[in-house]
Amino acid sequence: MSVLADKIRKSRESVVPAGDFKFTIRRPTDMDMVEFSRSLNPNDLVKFIVGWEGVKEIDLIPGGDGHPAVFDADACAEWLADRSDLFVPVVTAITDAYQAH
Repeated sequence: MSVLADKIRKSRESVVPAGDFKFTIRRPTDMDMVEFSRSLNPNDLVKFIVGWEGVKEIDLIPGGDGHPAVFDADACAEWLADRSDLFVPVVTAITDAYQAH
């Protein structure tokens, strides 16, 4: 990946609080939204979550470790699929960021 492209992607990032956690989202591009408009499946927006803060393994799985969990996009998608209290505000923030742009 190019350093310049990484800077461009980074410039589209923001942090969204949801519950006791913070999620780093990346605003979708126009082309991303064209692709999304074909399915209108909110699960397709999860790929725009690129980080988290305050998440521990025990938040993800019962009996998990109490230490901070390193961000994992697959685990995040799986977890949020069963947590509408987090999924809805994060996905709303993603679409709001695009609309504001």
